[in-house]
Amino acid sequence: MLITVCELPDPADALASAWDRLVAHVQERGSDLVLLPEMPFHTWLARTSQPSDEAWAAAMTDHDAYQARFEELGTTTVLGSRPVLVDGHRRNEAFVWSAGRYRAAHHKYYLPDEDGWWEATWYERGNKTFDAVPTAAGPTGMLVCTEVWFTQHARDYAKQGVTLIATPRASEWTSRDTWLAGGRAAAVMAGAFSLSSNRGGTDDHGTHWGGLGWIVDPDGNVLATTSEGEPFASAEVDLADAVEAKGTYPRYVED
Repeated sequence: MLITVCELPDPADALASAWDRLVAHVQERGSDLVLLPEMPFHTWLARTSQPSDEAWAAAMTDHDAYQARFEELGTTTVLGSRPVLVDGHRRNEAFVWSAGRYRAAHHKYYLPDEDGWWEATWYERGNKTFDAVPTAAGPTGMLVCTEVWFTQHARDYAKQGVTLIATPRASEWTSRDTWLAGGRAAAVMAGAFSLSSNRGGTDDHGTHWGGLGWIVDPDGNVLATTSEGEPFASAEVDLADAVEAKGTYPRYVED
C-alpha cells in the first residue's frame, strides 16, 4: 500500500496552491491513502480564547468546500479531522473518506487550553471512545494531535489489531522533534504504522507551524518525513508487517 502524508499551509491563497500540488503528487504516485492535518482548511481558530459561532460556521463551510474536492485525489482513501456540529455542540471530528463516502471516526477527547491552543474553550471533547475504524488499510486507530501522548490508547489499539495509527496535527515548530518521538512510540506500542500530517509554514498571525509529517514502521523506524522544501511524502508499506508485529515485543506482553 502506498501512503502519503503532508504539511499544508494556513493562509487561504497558499492553501489553494498547496492543494493543487498535493493532488498532483497523489495522482502521479498513485497513493492508496492520504492523511491530512488537523482541521486544515481554515485558519487555526483556537489561537484566540474568544470562541465565535460565526467563525466556527465559516470553518465548517471551508471544510465542506474542500471535502467536495476530495475526488480530485482519485481513488485514494482520505483521513483527517474537521470542525463539525453534533446536536448543536462543536466537535473536532476525525474522519475517513473513501469513494465519495464520509464516515465519522472519532471526536477528539484530549483538549489543550492555553495560549494559541484554546481548544477546550472552542469546542467540546467527544466521548472517551477509541475504536478502530475500517479503512482501505484495515483497522485504523485515530489519535488526533494531543491524543498521541495518552499512550494507553496506542496499546488498546494494538489489541484491536490496527495496522495504522493516524495522527492529524496542528503543532508548532519548536516541538517538532518531540512530536516525532511520540509518533515513533505510538508505532511501537501499537505494533502499527504511525502516520502524521501537520500544518506547515508561517501563517498570517506569525505562527510557525511545525510541519514534519511522518510515516513510521511498527518498530519505530522512520520511513519518510515531510519538510518545508518537500511538503508531501509517500512510502510503500507492507501491512503484513503490522499484523506480524502484534506477536512480538513489547506488544505480546500482558498488561
